[in-house]
Amino acid sequence: MSKTEIPSKEKLLAISVSIKPYIHHTPVLHSASLDKLSGSRLLFKCENFQKTGSFKIRGAMNAVLSLTPEERKKGIITHSSGNFAQAAAYAAGCLGVKAKIVMPQNVVPAKRDAVLGYGAEIIYSGDLPGDREEKCHAEQKISGAAFIHPSNDINVITGHSSCAIEFINDNEPLDAVFVPVGGGGLISGIACGFAAISPDTKVIGGEPAGADDAYQSIQAGFIIPQTSPQTIADGLRTSLGDITFPIIRELVNEIVTVSEEEIISAMRLIWQRMKIIVEPSSAVAFAAFLKRTADFKNKSVGIILSGGNVNIDDLPF
Repeated sequence: MSKTEIPSKEKLLAISVSIKPYIHHTPVLHSASLDKLSGSRLLFKCENFQKTGSFKIRGAMNAVLSLTPEERKKGIITHSSGNFAQAAAYAAGCLGVKAKIVMPQNVVPAKRDAVLGYGAEIIYSGDLPGDREEKCHAEQKISGAAFIHPSNDINVITGHSSCAIEFINDNEPLDAVFVPVGGGGLISGIACGFAAISPDTKVIGGEPAGADDAYQSIQAGFIIPQTSPQTIADGLRTSLGDITFPIIRELVNEIVTVSEEEIISAMRLIWQRMKIIVEPSSAVAFAAFLKRTADFKNKSVGIILSGGNVNIDDLPF
């Protein structure tokens, strides 16, 4: 598969079936009070209830399942600030594959502890995205383990499409779906799924203004790497890659940037009105929608709540 080839509907459906035994079919929640507040019918796809606490298990599971027997013997290695680390550790453990995870020193303790709990080995790096990437590649050369990129990997992306397939099958047609954007793996997968099955649904990304490489890249027409991201949404501090960028450019309708205050406000609103725990990265998609409510009056809108792995000892409100 070339880097810009959009996977077929048949391939996405087959992947959704293959990973089904290893993941949760997550619920879709609705809030009458948030409908009234926004003037839209809002449907929240709750990946915060997913195994390992985020959508990442979908892509990680498909990537590990896609390994050859020889690759499985050598194990896997990846780098992540937390959610993909947990997912990769869990997925590898399900199939008896050894996993090494490169994580920054400033990792959220709850995410670090979960990775260790799933039986993976942690290798620490500096705190910037480039630091962990450099450390990961050095370790990979030594061990020969199969490298799985947290987002810029076609098997990870197609695994995430299963989230879109569930969303489409479980609900009425959506006029739009809002998705958080970090490295682009989730929104690429969601966009592929909707393009294949519900092409009339607009796919809109939400991105922190302090980590807006996707917005800048789409405007420029080429990848502008993340340099020094400044956002509470720790899962969205990574850059687009040469696989995710072309998919996003082709299939995503718009990227909406949101401030830190808007992220915190949206997160608080979800906690208050829906009584569920979401992390700041999840709230970015809802915050983006709240900036576009006038465009979606009386329409059905999906919101991807990407995860719930928040440090409850350090809440922003």
